[in-house]
Amino acid sequence: MTGEGRRTAADKTLDVLEALAEHDSIAGLSRATRLPKPTVHRILRTLVERGFARQTGHGSYTGGPRILTLIGRHQRAADLSGQVRPALEELRKRTSWTVHFALLSGHEAVYAAKLAGDRPYHLASRVGMSLPLHSTSVGKAILASLPEETARALLARAGTPARTARTHTDPEALLAELDAVRRRGWAEDHEEHEDGVIAVGAPVFDHGGQVIGGISAAALSHPADASALAACGEAVAESARHVSLTLGAPPHRCDLRGATD
Repeated sequence: MTGEGRRTAADKTLDVLEALAEHDSIAGLSRATRLPKPTVHRILRTLVERGFARQTGHGSYTGGPRILTLIGRHQRAADLSGQVRPALEELRKRTSWTVHFALLSGHEAVYAAKLAGDRPYHLASRVGMSLPLHSTSVGKAILASLPEETARALLARAGTPARTARTHTDPEALLAELDAVRRRGWAEDHEEHEDGVIAVGAPVFDHGGQVIGGISAAALSHPADASALAACGEAVAESARHVSLTLGAPPHRCDLRGATD
């Protein structure tokens, strides 16, 4: 347990959450965490409000449903990353670009896997990083896979702030671009999310034909890579289709062009 003199509010909350696995009373939690009962009670109120704990009786507590939800999400991400990795490795071989697998999470996407490209530089992306949908190739691929009203709602919720001078900040212009994305089969990021970085992305669908995320490939925007953008887009779309089929997606829902028929 964290030393008393260095325990932050976060430390105390996590100590109570961990102790909740073996103790159900405020007195027991207080002894296990070496925290005053009023502090334990205050933390428990917050945990109950957030769904990480629930009261089972007078002064008795147990873990809440939110814990199981998070476990399921993390397990799902880990399982999916394992299934996607062979496709990512093949895509990296074909393109030499840095490749990613991202999962849709609310109004944003989160990188669940990354394989660095065969280049002397390293991109700043990392597993666990959240990314907006409107300025990234994988995000635009996801948006293009959704009904327009759903895409509009996500954009309204998240906003379309400028990440670079090239970011589409007008939702209507972005929605118009999504039509071209659907016809092409992949989305492109021309330094819209990060200066000096270009990328292509395509959606990944699950067994129910619902978009769950996407695959992208990214590189620096020097002329040699810029000229390879279309070829990399085709490769990413093919890789995403293969992953979707592996996950049991209906064949007609395995790429943007088929998904919009």
